Formats: sequence, structure tokens, C-alpha cells
Amino acid sequence: MKKKVLMIGLRSDAVEFDKWPQLTKEKLESAFVDTVTELAKNGYDAKWCLTDRGETAEQHAYHTLLKEKPDIVLIGAGVRADPDHFLLFEKLINIIHTHSSNAKIAFNTMPNDSLESVQRWG
Repeated sequence: MKKKVLMIGLRSDAVEFDKWPQLTKEKLESAFVDTVTELAKNGYDAKWCLTDRGETAEQHAYHTLLKEKPDIVLIGAGVRADPDHFLLFEKLINIIHTHSSNAKIAFNTMPNDSLESVQRWG
């Protein structure tokens, strides 16, 4: 049975691209598609949970975790590495811990290293 991967990240319209000069909206949206495709080719059932910067992110993540019941949850660098999103990151960790306590947690550094991040845990 394929391991289920839920990737939590910011929607492209929620990203402040001046903080990530190597990215554009188009590159990021392409990476979202490429990441799911790459994970599927490597035997994973992967889905994105793309959120805003906090207005509804917790609720969206909560409902998606309950629906998907992932084996691995990857939190993207856009949430994790930006100090402005520290509180959102902390809230997401606690939601995962409470509602998907058996899931492994993985972190990528950019969308293109998500496979390696997931493979570390499953």
C-alpha cells in the first residue's frame, strides 16, 4: 500500500516572493505539480494542503489531516523558514501532533527537494 503524504505549504498568492528571489508564482505553481508527480512516480500518494498565511490555515490543515490521514506530513520551507510565519508553523506542528500523531514530519528546503525529505521518513 502506498504511503500517504500530505504537504502543507503556502498558496502561491500568499507567498511574499521578494523574500524568495529564486522563485516566481509560475515556478512555485509548477513545483507544486512537479512535486506530486515525482512523489507518485516513487510510490507515494501525495496531496498538497495549500493555505493562506494564517487567516484560515489552521482550520484548513485540521480538516485536511482528518480527511487524508497521512503517514508523512511535510511542512514547506515557505511556512517554516520565514520568521514572519513562526506562529503559523508552531500552530501547524501542534495540529499535526494532536490530529495525526502517528504521522512522521518532514521538512524540505525548496519544493524541488520534497522527495528526499519524504524518503527520509518513509
